[in-house]
Amino acid sequence: MNYVFNPAPPVSVPVLGSSAQFPVHRIYCVGRNYEEHAKEMGFSGREAPFFFMKPADAVVVVNAGETAALPYPSLTKNLHHEIELVVAIGKGGKNIRAADAQQHVFGYAVGLDMTRRDLQNEMKKQGRPWSIGKGFDHSAPIGVITPAAASGNIAAAEISLQVNGSDRQRSSVSKLIWNIAEVIEHLSAAWELQPGDLIYTGTPEGVAAVVPGDTLLGAVTGLESIRLSVK
Repeated sequence: MNYVFNPAPPVSVPVLGSSAQFPVHRIYCVGRNYEEHAKEMGFSGREAPFFFMKPADAVVVVNAGETAALPYPSLTKNLHHEIELVVAIGKGGKNIRAADAQQHVFGYAVGLDMTRRDLQNEMKKQGRPWSIGKGFDHSAPIGVITPAAASGNIAAAEISLQVNGSDRQRSSVSKLIWNIAEVIEHLSAAWELQPGDLIYTGTPEGVAAVVPGDTLLGAVTGLESIRLSVK
């Protein structure tokens, strides 16, 4: 097939214990999916889940044992970290029941939903979409994907983020308002999920700003941790 210019190479993420890469199709994110984070953002209760998206090429791959560079984005003076468990979809489907959701999960990874909070807040005030606050370049760091069978009890895993060696976020995946299976059920009712989709499942409380020179260390029990340096 001829193209008018050479297409970009596919975005992919390493898989633990394999030489094969996980090709990224779409990135879905769940908003306000931990109660304490919802409260710190001015909301409360178990509202119906809602979603936003990031472009696949917003991925920043963080290889095991390495420190990845995280460029400080343009237009913002308030870049926030949001540590998240990422679900990697290996089998697509539409209207997936929660009871069947696990069959569609390839594996899990540690991720960050980086957010230009000032731009997001301004868009909220104006009632406009806030893609500019969420879907910018380098806004979706992710670590090595661990296959589901090797991930342990991910539903009860501890999730944490340290900045310059000090705790910023620390919670448990068990505190998700909508658990992994429920998220897949709701998401697949709105979009037909495809192999290669990534789902950022939400962040716990403690989100805050980072600046150039900061070092971030994100972890979920049983998965490869991620380390990034803000440049």
